[in-house]
Amino acid sequence: MKFIFFLLLTPFFLQAQNLAPSAERISRHVQYLASDRMKGRGTGSRENEKAAQYVIKQFRKLGLAPLGTHGYQQPFTARVRRVVVPDSLRPANNVLGFLDNNAPYTIVIGAHFDHLGMGRQGSSKAPQPEGQIHNGADDNASGVAGLLELARYFSQNAVKEPYNFLFIAFGAEELGLQGSRYFVNNPTLPLEKINFMTNMDMIGRYNSGRGVGIGGYGTSDAWPDVFKDVTGEVKFFTDRAGSGGSDHGSFYAKNIPVLFFHTGGHDDYHTPTDDADKVVAEAEAGILAIEIKLIEKAMKLPKLNFTEVK
Repeated sequence: MKFIFFLLLTPFFLQAQNLAPSAERISRHVQYLASDRMKGRGTGSRENEKAAQYVIKQFRKLGLAPLGTHGYQQPFTARVRRVVVPDSLRPANNVLGFLDNNAPYTIVIGAHFDHLGMGRQGSSKAPQPEGQIHNGADDNASGVAGLLELARYFSQNAVKEPYNFLFIAFGAEELGLQGSRYFVNNPTLPLEKINFMTNMDMIGRYNSGRGVGIGGYGTSDAWPDVFKDVTGEVKFFTDRAGSGGSDHGSFYAKNIPVLFFHTGGHDDYHTPTDDADKVVAEAEAGILAIEIKLIEKAMKLPKLNFTEVK
């Protein structure tokens, strides 16, 4: 009898195991997005559009509904401000996939997919960046891989959660959070219907001595209870700030609670040496497992209150 019970449960265990964040899938996403043939995914480039199409393909496979203004895409014009270049105005896109659970409120999960391209749009730390491919494996192919893993988990887990999910791959973050600012100023879903936003930017270089930082802890009075007793295979620490140099800051500015996952700076930041082989995929899977726990605990609560961080 116990053996029959085990056989009945085995498919459910296998499904749960398959949906857990996978280092293999993370590596596959990062290796594609941060390969030399993607030429750094600079805003306005053909390769940036290829990265957008890659995300769209994954969203479509997962059955997410398009929630852009043009299918999955939300086009906008980005401006290069940091340096003067002939093509200072560039076409850009956000990519939006919606998981509709017929719930009144929605959780936004985001990560930016652009990077510095061939070093001609500013922000590179290289002495002579022009013409060098800035692959942006950690910044932010790692975050896009995380976005796709969470989209996979919540869309395929056979659970109808009490919140909807909007997964957004933001464009033109490296040019000054332009994609996320465009979205919050031109939302395809009412901002008052957003419960909270989680952002992943540079989650691929885990250092066990530091741990992963989770910002936004002070943006809702509910976060301390959500974080209580949450543990995982990687260690983390919290920071209260809700603003900052990544896309969660655009949502915080609209009085939306946020969480921001980040493994910290390193010598390869904004240089041509931020390559795929340096991403620690196993640890990133552990980070995503913690993020899932936090989201699932938060979904047990009513819509979170926003708190301004003084």
